[in-house]
Amino acid sequence: MGITAAVAGASGYAGGELVRLLLAHPDLEVGPLAAGSSAGLPVTDLHPQLPALVDRSFVATDPAILAAADLVFLALPHGESARLAAQLPADLPVIDLGADHRLADPAQWERFYGGAHAGHWPYGLPELFRADLPGATRIANPGCYPTAVALALAPLLQAGLIEPRDAVVVAASGTSGAGRSAKASLLGSEVMGDLSAYKVGAHQHTPEILQTLSRVAGTGVTLSFTPVLAPMPRGILATCTARTTATEDELRAALQAQYADEPFVHVLPAGRWPHTAATFGSNACQLQVTVDEDAGRAIVVSAIDNLVKGAAGQAVQCANLALGLPETAGLTANGVAP
Repeated sequence: MGITAAVAGASGYAGGELVRLLLAHPDLEVGPLAAGSSAGLPVTDLHPQLPALVDRSFVATDPAILAAADLVFLALPHGESARLAAQLPADLPVIDLGADHRLADPAQWERFYGGAHAGHWPYGLPELFRADLPGATRIANPGCYPTAVALALAPLLQAGLIEPRDAVVVAASGTSGAGRSAKASLLGSEVMGDLSAYKVGAHQHTPEILQTLSRVAGTGVTLSFTPVLAPMPRGILATCTARTTATEDELRAALQAQYADEPFVHVLPAGRWPHTAATFGSNACQLQVTVDEDAGRAIVVSAIDNLVKGAAGQAVQCANLALGLPETAGLTANGVAP
């Protein structure tokens, strides 16, 4: 028998992606699949892409049911994870894909999310903070935008190659980043053939991005962040810029030094730019860097699959590290094309 993994919120997009990855994991077995209002429904009613679970149904989100597993993933809407996590045994490994335990500053939580701050768990971005994860029983899985942006800019900040006070990010995301709940603005007729900015200057991932970048920079970072809804189901393309006096070669060397031994982060050859489609279904992040010499700005473009490296895949990567399993188990850096 392998290690049993329960998933709360298994009916959503991130939850379904997590179950897909667990089915292919050599050491983890799919345990209880909890789904709140969908309890009792066959799993394949909502996830027909998972025929191996044709005989399984979603169960109620009951702490006692989840606690019977060896590992619990919480793929719940923001604000719901903390209450459930508090009812689970302290020694039971729990990985929260929501935002409830990402922010260290209660004031930032209240400003961007509202309600009581649930506390701060170790932050599960392995490429930057791997040492915090082995043996951890509580891990806060990063958000999708923060993952794409941090992997792009953190090495350059850490090396002192970019100015920390003037970062600008414009990032386009597929509609699955908004979750599975029905919203008029996400109807196919609304998003097809359209790009639209949203939550401009006020997106809830902004303090998380700043927290991570300031940590690696060792100083405060300022950021202008504009998210854009793109007419595609999944993927993030983040264009990240900051003032610099460094050369392209120096910037590239810093990225390559940081990620040379990383299985999931790839600095592309000069002149080849990241594509969201190239990361589809993978736990990969693709990066490219250049310098706009006229503007004196470094430009780093980052592409990830928001449901994998931006959510479920990264959660599995963190679980592998926490449990002492091979970090790449059940994951791939290879995308699906066309």
